[in-house]
Amino acid sequence: MTESKKNPRANADKQKRFRERQREAGKRQVRGYVTPEALSCYEEIQQKTGWNDNEVLSNSIRLMYAAYRCGQVKLLNEWLKDHNR
Repeated sequence: MTESKKNPRANADKQKRFRERQREAGKRQVRGYVTPEALSCYEEIQQKTGWNDNEVLSNSIRLMYAAYRCGQVKLLNEWLKDHNR
């Protein structure tokens, strides 16, 4: 008999414990668990741009891809480090 047949709630219990540990660590779920610092950056982006969650994700992927295609990932990372992001 397989493990999933023995205890069908085992996976749900494991996920619940994971979510509780993330909350206890001070992280909040925004398409995954983020640290409080990352959450403040995320909220700042939303306030300045007026973008919703999907637009923030889509545009950040576009920005990273454009930086990659232009060979500017290092420059982008340096800017983020210089501005404590």
